[in-house]
Amino acid sequence: MTKIPPKLQIIPLGGLGESGKNMMVIRYGDDIIVIDSGLMFPGEDMPGIDSVIPDISYLIDNQDLVRAIILTHGHEAHIGALPYVLRKLDVPVYGTRMTLGILAGRLKKNKLIHSTLVPVEPGDQRQIGLFQVGFIRVSHSIADNVAVSVGTPAGTIVYTGDFKLDQTPVDGKVTDFYRFADLGDQGVLVLLSDSTNAEKPGYTRSEKTVGRTFDEIFRMARARIIIATFASHIHRIQQVFDVACKYQRKVALLGYNMVEVVKVALELGYLNVPDGVLIEMDEIGDYPVSGIVILTVGSQADPLAALSQRMMPDHRKMDVIPGDTIVISTAPIPGNEKLLARTIDSLLRQGADVVYGTISKVDVSGHASQEELKLMHNLIRPKFFVPVHGEYRHLKRHAQLAEEVGMPKQNIFIVENGQVLEFSQDSAAIAGKITSGDILIDGFGIGDVGNIVLRDRKQLSQDGILIVVITMDKQSETVVSGPDIVSRGFVYVRESEQLMEEAKGKVKQALEIFEKSHITEWASIKNTVRDILGKYLYERTRRRPVILPIIMEV
Repeated sequence: MTKIPPKLQIIPLGGLGESGKNMMVIRYGDDIIVIDSGLMFPGEDMPGIDSVIPDISYLIDNQDLVRAIILTHGHEAHIGALPYVLRKLDVPVYGTRMTLGILAGRLKKNKLIHSTLVPVEPGDQRQIGLFQVGFIRVSHSIADNVAVSVGTPAGTIVYTGDFKLDQTPVDGKVTDFYRFADLGDQGVLVLLSDSTNAEKPGYTRSEKTVGRTFDEIFRMARARIIIATFASHIHRIQQVFDVACKYQRKVALLGYNMVEVVKVALELGYLNVPDGVLIEMDEIGDYPVSGIVILTVGSQADPLAALSQRMMPDHRKMDVIPGDTIVISTAPIPGNEKLLARTIDSLLRQGADVVYGTISKVDVSGHASQEELKLMHNLIRPKFFVPVHGEYRHLKRHAQLAEEVGMPKQNIFIVENGQVLEFSQDSAAIAGKITSGDILIDGFGIGDVGNIVLRDRKQLSQDGILIVVITMDKQSETVVSGPDIVSRGFVYVRESEQLMEEAKGKVKQALEIFEKSHITEWASIKNTVRDILGKYLYERTRRRPVILPIIMEV
């Protein structure tokens, strides 16, 4: 009897219908590899949350089959979950030298020493289980970025990762168009391609155009220049150093991530900085303000956080000085647009000249626009296509672009995180769904904050809390003292004395019910107090504070 070969499965655990948290699972039979393992920054609907990572329950349940994690590049959206994932999965991690250098710093910071970090170079081929994994150079807003090809018994997969087709990259290392075309000639079963800029027509500008803008800013500036950008954007940082050298300025680094990533880039040879140009922050007072450049980045790789936190008045390291030129050389993380506006306003009030993306060419995207996406499709000519990386509207527009270049609509799959795509050499279908979702990171807590806790946090932030303290004698079934009511974030007690007295009266009415019925179950008393008081307060104020009854027993 002929054995039926297994189907090739592609399962996204993150990165579809959202910005960040990228993680893609590829399975054939008893072999699994994972491409990228990223985090996502929390939105306004996640108060108090530090970051969000994918739910890896599926990988934990099948950990004996997981052969490796493959990394495309070193952005947090692609490596940020690894300090948590590698505590659960002891598997080798493959990546380019710069990517692994950034990752090693993240793991060290999280006190996780992972010994099986396997360096690769663009152009390498590695046999990992049943998979023949190739690494293909592409341009992006970080050094040492690669796309990944995966040869399987069912056919070849090409996963572009984040990319753009920069014809004049700062480091001179152009996207490997030949390799993509060669794969297309050999035949590609399925393409998974970056959709971040699928709504943007034309081509994405070259990173070198930012360097020309920097040159103009440096030529005109008469005081300090402060540049906020992502620490991982080594090509942009190189351009800052180049222009600083041209105008004889010293460069200082502000922010843990900036210091650490530049250190790694210097050690690995990805940055070229002449001796004497890079100085310590403590040395900036030794030079005239016209001879200083400060490169900064904030927590969670957010340069806007750096500006808003570090550049307020009376910061121990540095105050904003009237005449400073502050360059925000990045787009804000999605959801941080209001922070950007507040930060710019604050800096302007302090007398700084602020240069930012909407009025100057100090930032370019690291993602391919429509014409570049079409070119990638025409180079690879896949049988099937799955748009990845982006909100649903980005995936939908990328699917339309694929149709425009001739792909049959039935061969395009817009899927959600957790859906299982199955492929044979001639067919593809959605074949079910596995456990997926968000794991919330709050301080040292991993996954201990869920929807109920978030709901309570939102309610606390909107309507505040009332604490009702009652002291009762359980034996005599009587109230000894109270009720006392404490308000936080609901009303100011001294200005709402009548409301508080009436609220106490409602609580006393609830307690009288229990005194008459001789019921001393604290849970029942608390629920009744909460219900009666909540109804009264909503009728009076149209607000629903969190009501927390506390019964003290004597």
